[in-house]
Amino acid sequence: MPVETKKTYCRICTAYCALEARVENGRVIQVRGDASDPVTGGYSCSKGRQLPHQIHGPGRLRSSLFRAADGRQRPIATQQALDEIADRLEGIIAESGPRAVASYSGTAAYANSAALPVVRAWHAGIGSPSNYSTMTIDQPAKVVAVGRMGVWGGGVHTFASSDVVLSVGNNPIVSGLTLPGGVPGINPVRQLNLARKRGMKLICVDPRRSELAKRADIHLQIRPGEDPTLLAGLLRVILEEERYDADFCRDHVAGLEELRDAVAGFTPDYVESRTGVARERVSEAARLFAAGPRGCASSGTGPDMARHACLTEHLLAALNAVCGRVNREGERLPNPGVLTPKLPRPAQAVAPGLLPSFFRFQEGPRARMRGLTRLCDEMPTSTLADEILEPGEGQIRALICVGGNPALAMPDQGRMLRALASLDLLVCVDIAQSETARMAHYAIAARHALERDDVTEFMDMFYEVPYAHYAAAVIEPEFDAIEDWEVFTGLARRMKTPIELPGGSVDVAGSPSKFEVLQLIRPDTRVPLAEIRERTGGHVFEDLELVVAAPIPGLEARLELAPSGICEELREVRREAFQSPGEGPYPHRLICRRLRHVANSVGRDFPETTRRGTTNPAYMNPADLEQLGVAPGDPLEIASAHAAILAVAEPSDELQPGVISMAHCFGGAPDADVRALGSNTGRLIAVDRDYDPITGMAPQTAIPVAVRRAPA
Repeated sequence: MPVETKKTYCRICTAYCALEARVENGRVIQVRGDASDPVTGGYSCSKGRQLPHQIHGPGRLRSSLFRAADGRQRPIATQQALDEIADRLEGIIAESGPRAVASYSGTAAYANSAALPVVRAWHAGIGSPSNYSTMTIDQPAKVVAVGRMGVWGGGVHTFASSDVVLSVGNNPIVSGLTLPGGVPGINPVRQLNLARKRGMKLICVDPRRSELAKRADIHLQIRPGEDPTLLAGLLRVILEEERYDADFCRDHVAGLEELRDAVAGFTPDYVESRTGVARERVSEAARLFAAGPRGCASSGTGPDMARHACLTEHLLAALNAVCGRVNREGERLPNPGVLTPKLPRPAQAVAPGLLPSFFRFQEGPRARMRGLTRLCDEMPTSTLADEILEPGEGQIRALICVGGNPALAMPDQGRMLRALASLDLLVCVDIAQSETARMAHYAIAARHALERDDVTEFMDMFYEVPYAHYAAAVIEPEFDAIEDWEVFTGLARRMKTPIELPGGSVDVAGSPSKFEVLQLIRPDTRVPLAEIRERTGGHVFEDLELVVAAPIPGLEARLELAPSGICEELREVRREAFQSPGEGPYPHRLICRRLRHVANSVGRDFPETTRRGTTNPAYMNPADLEQLGVAPGDPLEIASAHAAILAVAEPSDELQPGVISMAHCFGGAPDADVRALGSNTGRLIAVDRDYDPITGMAPQTAIPVAVRRAPA
């Protein structure tokens, strides 16, 4: 058969780079960037170009498996596996109630445009609140910030329209992460170069001289964990020197004076003493950001995985608010959203109480420990292991993992491994035999992204232009495999429970197509889903226009700069003792990072990755290694107050002395070979210590550790 070239897009990360897949005899033989795509323009990373290996390589789960009486996993027909899983779930619900049945959705589930809505609807159908995902162990502080401050109906300034951008703890050149107003993760170097040519200035806050920091006009190389101190200092300069937008604040914000009082103690000398950033550089950055006139402040996982993450995100939102970095009435929105509902975007603040349930917290079902409540329409994932291990009413006895690998991804790995091993029923839906799938009672073989239809639903509002891409399946699987969402419609059919989506009920008795399910998920889009599907490849809908509307009478509100808890936490930060580098029993700080050739636990077995090395090195300043008497490649022992791990030393002049940088989601079992599999930094974290009182997240970066050369 001749070689065919088919348009599609990558789903390893949320950059969703447009691709061309070359197909021969039903197999993908090559993947390359689609140069004709109007947004990604031919860009692709090494991970995406290795999709043929992910589909056809030895790591693929080619049959569903069940754990036999002898403890070994053996092949099983997928539909038979669903019969048995449904029977066991019904028994658990009859004995312990619906709350005993839980699910965990990982990063790959977010890349499947039908998975999460169907999973949540399935939970509603069985009456269980126990749905969990990566959302509440990644960046839930962003959701909390909106839920406390409110949101501007017309949206914030975009990257393409900004004169100045403040990026805190984000490195989209490697991560591919795109956030509103931040540097796009889509072809990021090209986007940066174009922005620099038009005069945009970039301020980067990062403990590491990252790929983004090297391209910044101002790099504030902060000590790990001191983001709220620095941001409070920036706000103090802007407010004290009256560089804020007084007219916007007068008309649209509340709590300005309370915030001014709360940041008053973050003087230039104090901020320098805590952050390690010279006071002159702090003032320079504050004045540059305030000068604008257009711009945006945003962050990534760095500050959101540290202590005081919710405060950090609020201060970033406050910087945007006091500087008036919002779209005004009459301005044309560059991207009104292709797949979003047809709603107006008014030039006014929208109060938290009017926002969707996704942004609400401190209401609804509570976790059985630490007093935590639902957030992001799910239960806090930091409590999942304890909800499994803690006996009593509501104890989780069954867990279905969808496109995730909690055995590696969760903080406090030891606790999570004990929890997974104790379950009455563990089901893992995945394309690969992951560490979690190896522990499962049932491992369901899932379709690969290139074996299914998808639409760019998750990124719809993050694009700088009204762009959408409906990708049809490139090939059919060579074996018995189903989609993630089909597991839940299949269970609903067997358990006789409904799946209700915004557009109506899923016909679980029939065999709905992916397109039909997507229409139920997105029933009121600005561009009909059928029209998007008709396009070949990605398309910019240039005729789609939306102008920021006048305020809606009766919905008067203000952006809350000082909601309950914010000023108190600022004063708490100001009072807390801080440790200078090299002091105390844990004198180093371990920070998280990403590696270009992997995405969380995906890609570790890709050919290019293994050529670069199979471990996640402990990057340290060369002076630190010399002081420890450690050479590159030597083993290190890194110990926190909770546990210790082994790692392989790697010098890096991107880091200041006293800082260690390691990627997460590596390793295997605690006794795994660190050189072959890497080391799991999640073992250093205790989920029940120093956790955030709203999100429940324990610090996953800026972790105090002690380092020494490991015994032979």
